Amino acid sequence: MTSPLLPADVLARMVAADPGRPRLTWYDDEPGPTLGERIELSARVLVNWVSKAANLLQDDAAAGPGTTVGLDLPAHWRSLYWALAAWSVGATVVVGEEASGADVLVTESPAAAAGHGGDTVLVALPALARSHPEASIAPGAVDEARELSTHGDLFSPMSDPETADVALAGDGGDTAYGDVVVPEADWGEAPRVVLGGSLEQVLRHSLAAWAADGSVVLVRGSRDDLTDRFTSEGVTTDARGDA
Repeated sequence: MTSPLLPADVLARMVAADPGRPRLTWYDDEPGPTLGERIELSARVLVNWVSKAANLLQDDAAAGPGTTVGLDLPAHWRSLYWALAAWSVGATVVVGEEASGADVLVTESPAAAAGHGGDTVLVALPALARSHPEASIAPGAVDEARELSTHGDLFSPMSDPETADVALAGDGGDTAYGDVVVPEADWGEAPRVVLGGSLEQVLRHSLAAWAADGSVVLVRGSRDDLTDRFTSEGVTTDARGDA
């Protein structure tokens, strides 16, 4: 019987297949300070971000199998590497309304960080942020923009999750590690998938795309016509809004 594909396996396979190929492209069309951002991460660069975040979770928060990591973040490129980091240590990613009650909270909100009783990471969404502008409101939180770079580029988990352990907890219920990576047969091999919508949906679909040796174009906000953008990005599948 073939062993199920786990999120950490998906990440390792992308690096082995082609470390330099873009795997995550981000466009921000949301009004605000990050409007107009475009970020592109190869498999190698994505793994670097994931490794640093996983080392932070494991070393600073003692996160591992049995730990819940709440992602109080929008569907964003930073959310993806934090989810992959949590899965790398074997923790449960919690999204939606229950995220604030997780053992470790990863949030963009200083108020949420200040009110959380456990380990907290405060995330500044702008790509070039060097610190969170309101970090003083939550002095007990890790200021990701300031501190993440101090963590190692290589990650080795202290414990691995069991396939029956919960990988993702959200509005769609609990999903085990052995069931969270589900390729979409209709997308074909090496799809270039555009995603948007809820964080839970984006996490599930990103894993599906990457498991098929594909890549993700993640968008936030709305514009009237994105045809030219998606053509230039080589998009093969538009999965925004798919349940």
